[in-house]
Amino acid sequence: MYRFLLTPRWWGINLFVVLAIPFCVFMGTWQLGRFEDRVQSHEQAEKQPDPSTRAAKPLDELLPVDKVTSGRPAVATGTYADQFLVPGRKLDDRQGFYVLNMLRTDSGKALPVVRGWLPGSATGARVPAAPEGEVTVTGDLQASENSRSDGVNARGGLPGGQVGMISAATLVNLVPYDVYDAWVTLPEAEAGRTGGAMKPVPAAAPEGSGLDLKAFQNLGYTGEWFVFAGFVLFMWFRLVRREAEALRDIELGLVPEDPAAGPEGPAAPEDPASPDRDVAGTPVR
Repeated sequence: MYRFLLTPRWWGINLFVVLAIPFCVFMGTWQLGRFEDRVQSHEQAEKQPDPSTRAAKPLDELLPVDKVTSGRPAVATGTYADQFLVPGRKLDDRQGFYVLNMLRTDSGKALPVVRGWLPGSATGARVPAAPEGEVTVTGDLQASENSRSDGVNARGGLPGGQVGMISAATLVNLVPYDVYDAWVTLPEAEAGRTGGAMKPVPAAAPEGSGLDLKAFQNLGYTGEWFVFAGFVLFMWFRLVRREAEALRDIELGLVPEDPAAGPEGPAAPEDPASPDRDVAGTPVR
C-alpha cells in the first residue's frame, strides 16, 4: 500500500522532509544555546563586584572594551575640545540630552566624555561650559554605541553640534583628529555657571550580558524552530495517510480508479463506420 512513497513525486516530498527537520532542529538548538549563554553571562555578572567600585586604571590598560572592562573606572588626562549634544536620551523617565565633550589626550587621540545630562530639548539649549586647561577625568568606561543601543538616533539629519550616536565611527567624521573606540561617563557630573547643574549618566551594562528582551527573543525563536520541525513531520504523516486511504478506497471499489469514469465504466468510443455516419465519419442527418 505504501509503494507510492517510491514514486518521483514522493521522492521530492521525502527529500524536503529529511532536510527540513534537521535544519529546524539545528536552528532551534542554536537559538537555545544563545539563550543559555546570556543566562550564564547574567549569572556571572551578578557574582562579580560592581565594576564602578573597582580601582581606576589608565584608559589604555582597559582597551579594548569588553564585558570585563565595561563599567570599570578609567583615567585619562587631556584638554577639552569640541562639544556635542546627544538628544533623545532619557534619565529617570524624563526626556533630555547628554553633554558630550572630546578630551584630547597627549597621544593625539580624543576620548568622548559624557559630562552629564540635562532635561528638555537639545536645540538652543544652554549648557555648562567645560573646564579649561589640562584636566584629569575618571569615568566609567563604555563601549561605542551602535544602531541597537538604547536611545540611539541612527536616522541622522540632526542640527549642527548634535550627534545621535556616541561612536568613534560617527565622531571621527566630525572632528579633525582620531577618536578612541570607547567613551566614559562621569560618575559625578559637573555644575556649571550657566545652564544649571547636570546629572550624572549611569553606566550601562555591556550588551548581551543580561536577561534583556533579546535573551527572551532567543528563547522564543527556539520554540518556533521546534514547532516548525513538528509541523513538517505532522504534514508529512497527514499526506501519507491521505494517499494511503485514497489507494485503499480504490482497491475496495469505493471510488472509481479513473475519476472521469462513470459507474458503468468509461463510455465506449463511437465507431466512425456506424450507420449513422458517412464514410468520412460525418454524422448523417
